[in-house]
Amino acid sequence: MSICVPQGIISLDNILPDEPLLMMGAGPVPIPAKVAAANGIVINHLGDTMAQIIEQVKVMSRYVFQTENGLILGVAGPGSAAMEMAVANLVRPGDNVLSICNGFFSSRLAEMAERLQANVSKVVIEERQAASAEAVEQHIIRTKPNVLTIVQGETSNTVHNAELEQICRVAKKHNCMVIVDAVCTLSTMELAMDDWGIDAVITGGQKGLSCIPGVSLVGFSEKAWNFIESRTDQLRHWCLDAKLGHQFWYKKSYHYTAPVSGILAIHEALRLVCTETLPVRFARHQRCSKALQAAIEGMGLELYVEQPARLNSVVGIRLPQDIIGKEVLRTMSNRYRVEISGSFGPNIIRIGQMGEQCRTHNLFRTIHALGSAFIDLGHKLDLPTGMAALESTLDNMR
Repeated sequence: MSICVPQGIISLDNILPDEPLLMMGAGPVPIPAKVAAANGIVINHLGDTMAQIIEQVKVMSRYVFQTENGLILGVAGPGSAAMEMAVANLVRPGDNVLSICNGFFSSRLAEMAERLQANVSKVVIEERQAASAEAVEQHIIRTKPNVLTIVQGETSNTVHNAELEQICRVAKKHNCMVIVDAVCTLSTMELAMDDWGIDAVITGGQKGLSCIPGVSLVGFSEKAWNFIESRTDQLRHWCLDAKLGHQFWYKKSYHYTAPVSGILAIHEALRLVCTETLPVRFARHQRCSKALQAAIEGMGLELYVEQPARLNSVVGIRLPQDIIGKEVLRTMSNRYRVEISGSFGPNIIRIGQMGEQCRTHNLFRTIHALGSAFIDLGHKLDLPTGMAALESTLDNMR
């Protein structure tokens, strides 16, 4: 029996829209032209040119992660692959792991540790609330974990663990290594790997860095790397074995065929971050996100999370009872060519404020599309007041 040639296949030109959607969801985000151009290049993954690019990626990453001596590794995979690399290399079977669970992605860290046969204690934080350093310390004293896992920002429900710095310092006091998921927050808000005592920082390319999906970064502290090198057991992951990854990233040797185009893209994304500088970038993100939030409330809609637990890089909007989230998303996408995100559980929609999303022209277009979609669906709100709040907040935060 032979397999027939597929029929009816059409080219991407006939599938993709003539006018691209403005990507204002929880990721991926729009990418700068320099990043897009780099992603179209293929070179030898073991040649001298790639070696020079890798060196610069490591130098720039140390600045973005804020680490002097941290060891940076790239991962051919999404942020979840970087997450799994950190967990697999720092968690051994039988280790005690304390997982701070604010929602979907922080719970994924706990599941990864459970799959490694660690003894995982989950601290489930009340919905819309951030973790408290004082409470976390009590759990550390009780469970004596080898490793603590936590997110800086929970993308799924837009909660920010605002006491992350204090939590990391508490863990360090008790000789507990800390893995921080910064997938939606790195380069959008302050995170100081060395100063806060973080042992592993995880990020994906497709959010704050404004790079492509599928290429991610992990930063390991000196303590974490010493632990990894001291392990005598065989890691259960091959592609995600940090010691094998080290062969490529630090010894110009073969591990697997590197995602060459993606590495070039993340080089350009990191270069743009370094050119802008972190303080300027943080201020841009805060200004744009605060203006977006003011516009949403100005229209008469309600933000899902109260301050100070509210995440700025992904903004959650509570849906009124008469509105179905999928209909809002469909109307915004089909009629106004703006795409935002739905929910992983709570009755909310989410708007991203990461990297290239944080541009004034994107905000005005997004608020117009959001308000117009609600009006089209029969819900009364005050779009002019929302637009005015957006403009005045941007002006006041210059």
